[in-house]
Amino acid sequence: MIERTPLLYLVHRIPFPPNKGDKVRSFNILRQLARHHRVFLGTFVDHPDDLRHVAQLSEWCEDVHAVRLSPGISRVLSLRGLLSGEALSLPYYRHAGLAGWVREVIPRHGIRQAVAFSGPMAQYLDDPALQCRIIDFCDVDSAKWSQYAADRRWPMSWLYRREGDRLLAFERRAAAATDASLFVTEAEAALFTRAAPEVAGRVSVMQNGVDATFFSPEHSFDTPYPAGGPVLLFTGAMDYWPNVDAVVWFCAELLPRLRERHPDLRFWIVGMNPAPAVQALAGEGVVVTGTVPDVRPYLAHADVVVAPLRIARGIQNKVLEAMAMGRPVVISSAPATGLEAVSGQDCEIAHGDDEFVSRIFALLADVALRRSMGRSARQRVLERYSWEAHLSVLDRLLAANIPPGGTPPKQTQVHP
Repeated sequence: MIERTPLLYLVHRIPFPPNKGDKVRSFNILRQLARHHRVFLGTFVDHPDDLRHVAQLSEWCEDVHAVRLSPGISRVLSLRGLLSGEALSLPYYRHAGLAGWVREVIPRHGIRQAVAFSGPMAQYLDDPALQCRIIDFCDVDSAKWSQYAADRRWPMSWLYRREGDRLLAFERRAAAATDASLFVTEAEAALFTRAAPEVAGRVSVMQNGVDATFFSPEHSFDTPYPAGGPVLLFTGAMDYWPNVDAVVWFCAELLPRLRERHPDLRFWIVGMNPAPAVQALAGEGVVVTGTVPDVRPYLAHADVVVAPLRIARGIQNKVLEAMAMGRPVVISSAPATGLEAVSGQDCEIAHGDDEFVSRIFALLADVALRRSMGRSARQRVLERYSWEAHLSVLDRLLAANIPPGGTPPKQTQVHP
């Protein structure tokens, strides 16, 4: 039996439970890493509800160093970046205790390989003992900040533009100092290589996947919806700005047009931590649930799932999960970038407001079309979006034969 090698895994948000987009990806990476490595996990816990899940991480990790992070305090502390000239995202995720744990755990366990999930966690990878460093950027976050700037007035437009510029400079330095940089789609990888051509040979794509056994139409659920008209559904973490922007825009620009033809139509927004702007949408024809124990009943009984994101990078887990559940999905062009699906067959990709509305109308009018598209969506997920297939990219990058260290007892700790 080959002993598993030690590996450092750094994640900006606790990768369990996998109940939002970034955590779905980071958790599946953790499971994959644990198959071949003894994982030493350093992570932040930014929501009190997640503290109770820290101990469960010992199922996949040899040691867990979890640091409590208060978003409000961290936002204030991140302003130090204005004085230091760096991106504000870096001091936001900078913690002396985590840095000290990294410096201590690497020599104690003979760790030679490390994976950082999200760009800012790369600031912990400068230990000279590390012989293999990989960053899973997921998306080009610097471009996201620059996109935010276009929709803001001064001074926020200036602050977001500055963040985009300074974060890109850091991303380039970090990528140059590592062995591989991963992105979720070819489009994101191409965007980064255009901005950082010096690292083009070390950029790879590792797409998102979906657990098609968990998200399956074979499961039977009671409907969570009261009797009434057709249901449109949006799922996601509702404190995440692209999701907030999507539902606010949808309710303001598209929902009134849809309700002209379907006055009994209902739009359900299902997801944790709804921001005040999302909560304000609740009312005639709009339901905001907040956290639900299981999103699958909502998916299973929705007539159409919508993903009207305007600020989105990479393949959205919410889209893959809906497709895996055999639901018809209408997607704006932004989250469809990189999605290997045929519009009109596996899903509907809408370019512009009018097309988004017309494609929803067509699906609501044709039950057979909805069923056919759902079956095709499910098949597409089974063929193209298994986690195991996509995460094999990471396995290949970590295939170097690194001598294992000792095997001390598992530990899980939460630190202030």
